[in-house]
Amino acid sequence: MICALFSALILASSSLMAEKPVKVYVLAGQSNMVGIGQTSPAGRTAYSTYVSAEDKSKEAQGCIISIYSGAYDPDVDYSKKEPVKTQQVRVGYWPHTAFAEIEGEQTQIARGFIHIDQPGRYTFRSANGSICKVNGKMVYDNMSDNKAEPEIVRYETGSYPIEVIFNGVGRTNLSYNFYDLPGSLYTVVKEQGNYPHLLNKDGEWASRDDVWYKGVVTATADKWLSVGCGASKSKIGPELGFGWVLGNYHDEPVLLIKASQGNRSLAWDFAPPSSERFEFDGKIYAGYKDSPSSWEKGTVPEPINWYAGKQYDDCFNATKEVLANFDEKFPQWAERGYEINGFVWWQGHKDSGSEVYASRYEQNLVQLIESLRKEFDAPEAPFIVGTIGFHGWDMPEQYLPIANAQLAVSDYSKYPAFKDNVHTVETRDFWRPAELSPRNQDYHYNQNGETYYLIGEAFGKGMIKLLEGK
Repeated sequence: MICALFSALILASSSLMAEKPVKVYVLAGQSNMVGIGQTSPAGRTAYSTYVSAEDKSKEAQGCIISIYSGAYDPDVDYSKKEPVKTQQVRVGYWPHTAFAEIEGEQTQIARGFIHIDQPGRYTFRSANGSICKVNGKMVYDNMSDNKAEPEIVRYETGSYPIEVIFNGVGRTNLSYNFYDLPGSLYTVVKEQGNYPHLLNKDGEWASRDDVWYKGVVTATADKWLSVGCGASKSKIGPELGFGWVLGNYHDEPVLLIKASQGNRSLAWDFAPPSSERFEFDGKIYAGYKDSPSSWEKGTVPEPINWYAGKQYDDCFNATKEVLANFDEKFPQWAERGYEINGFVWWQGHKDSGSEVYASRYEQNLVQLIESLRKEFDAPEAPFIVGTIGFHGWDMPEQYLPIANAQLAVSDYSKYPAFKDNVHTVETRDFWRPAELSPRNQDYHYNQNGETYYLIGEAFGKGMIKLLEGK
């Protein structure tokens, strides 16, 4: 009897847990929220091959096609054989390049040099029906019956002779992957062994089965949370780290809705409904629904095909449309219901380019927080604001007004209504310089995958502090 009663209590408890609503978090911002963090080895078309190892100019980029009579014979040393014809072509421009041909069977060999900018391990791939040799070593065989994956080979910085051999009319397309790309999530996780929870038992990227990601407007992946929820399938934004932290925290399932768009300002594109016209240095600047963005005082503005708050409307109307059709879009949670559990805002680069917009950032951010809570009927939902973090603690002066405004909304002596429900997360600690990153692109955090992951993780930890009232 006691065992039966105990079992019934467990089943009842489980049933109640299953009835709890899904925790929904709305993430928004501009391109860095969209997600530009690299997750894979650097894959590039090898346009940087060139005729001379000494001449690396754009004009010299290309290779020499040598055409030999007869089918390819691996026992023949073609470097000592006289070609029937030769032709210089630009690498990467096939099929626009006209290739010379001869009658009968033929072997074509494209020869040039590849310049390695960063030491590390690389693979090379050439077109179907070809063999690729780098520095005299066959690294890819796509010609024989036993086709193999490209061999991973380490190269130091320098120029290496490269050959692509075709049994017939050739194609000079060539691509390569850089497996030690600094700051790529692939390198950080799969090569260096950090953040092992991001991999499954097979060593592939893990997916959570309790956190669903839904992107609207941009970054439109719609799947269980994993890599590839950024600007492309090989990119991430802060949703990965954030979702991992909140997924571990909640017993209930979590839904992340990301509504973002690049190159957008808070003062114009994302202007919240409560924003009003204002005057600055003899000009009138738009309030919500006004168009254009500014006009001379005393004149009648002529509208353009955009208005203040257009991106706000696009992003958050799309978010509301998802929630209005919750059961249809998320059948795994049909009839379970949801609750808005928090917001995350990460943006600011666009406003930093305007003295006027920067001067209004703090006011606009306060209005955004209030507007989103009203928009989604979540007046007490915790709100995380991420600072911009360009160049870390050596941040150029132009960005400081934005970062300071983002920090100011967490000054509870100034905004007592935000106490314990708004928190600013400082991101400057997660900046990685270009030499430790996939790209030299400061406004996208040099596309450093680890940076984006850690910032998301910090957003998640900040959210938990608010949820716990700390």
